[in-house]
Amino acid sequence: MFRYFTAGESHGKGGVAIVEGIPAGVPISEEYIEKHMRRRQQGYGRGPRQQLEVDRAEILSGVRHGLTMGSPISMWVENKDFVNWTEAMSVAPVDDEAKTRRVTRLRPGHADFPGVFKYSQHDVRPILERSSARETAARVAAGAVARRFLEEFGIEIHSHVLTIATIKAKVPDQIDWEAVEQSPVRCADPEAAKAMMAHVDWCRDNGNTAGGVFEVIATGVPVGLGSHTQWDLKLDGLIAQGMMSIQAVKGVEIGTGFANTELLGSQVHDIIEPWTGDARPFHHVTNRAGGIEGGMSNGEPVVARMALKPISTLSKPLPSVDLDTGDVVQAHYERSDICQVPPACVIGEAVMATVLAKCFLEKFGGDHLEETRRNLRGFLEGLNTFRPKQAMAAGSRLAPNPESERR
Repeated sequence: MFRYFTAGESHGKGGVAIVEGIPAGVPISEEYIEKHMRRRQQGYGRGPRQQLEVDRAEILSGVRHGLTMGSPISMWVENKDFVNWTEAMSVAPVDDEAKTRRVTRLRPGHADFPGVFKYSQHDVRPILERSSARETAARVAAGAVARRFLEEFGIEIHSHVLTIATIKAKVPDQIDWEAVEQSPVRCADPEAAKAMMAHVDWCRDNGNTAGGVFEVIATGVPVGLGSHTQWDLKLDGLIAQGMMSIQAVKGVEIGTGFANTELLGSQVHDIIEPWTGDARPFHHVTNRAGGIEGGMSNGEPVVARMALKPISTLSKPLPSVDLDTGDVVQAHYERSDICQVPPACVIGEAVMATVLAKCFLEKFGGDHLEETRRNLRGFLEGLNTFRPKQAMAAGSRLAPNPESERR
């Protein structure tokens, strides 16, 4: 069973990621993981923290001579900034309260308000440290391991920004992913990207923050991941849960979910036709369903869009209350980003990778990579039994679903 955990605080010694369930024999390196962690640190609107950290995951276990061993993979992500927080985040008691950097002013929109009551804390510090988006550094490390596994089967994951505030990108039919990687806001529309950066600048100058919508697309996903048989096995439900767990994400849609509500059924559902492009005997002409029907992947690209609210920490804080006095005060401010939509794309990719890896291994299993390959191959060959006899006579290519054009 594939699963992962993270641990660590924003200003603590570092973060930990533990990944279980990856078969033996998968090639992986610290350099590969670091590449994706660096992508998470980029993006227009990031704060000064990213200039202090050079994120790298040190693999502590589960990998030998460049290959996974089938045992749990543990990784350590050091916080360089901890040198400035040794007393405030000390494991041992600290006698001088002034050195603990205690926080009593609640931030609207953050985990502060419910967290102090749930955990009976008279200091917001323990809540904000763990609820911080710094946790996603370890999560991206875990996602990179899952992603590397999926790449062995031709599954690729990309992401881009659709909107920041009211600025909407015009998305081409064919996205140039290399250009997206070079864009400061991960936007496929250069003109919209300029307007997005100008809005982020305005927010910075006015002590405000910006949100937006980003899209994650997985191609090469075979038909049959997930299940319709139970609520907690549905692929779209698992993706939605994973994406909603990203800090500040407040909405998720699969495919063109929200736009579909304004259309007739005849305009929404994807027509099915015979197909010889991969192992499937049939495919969909369009992909409004986002690659998922009935909680299962259908072989089309899996598409999810996420709404990210503006960051809660404002340099011009909103009114709030003080835990100690109950007085109305300005909310606490701690160094923060202005806009997290571009880096949220990379975090969303990591979440997509972990969900797909989990469902892929539930479907195909295998304690070694080659065993998983054999299981997938047998499944794809079995799809031939659904192929019309004339197509069988002509022969068909049996291989994992190649990257489809974006519909």
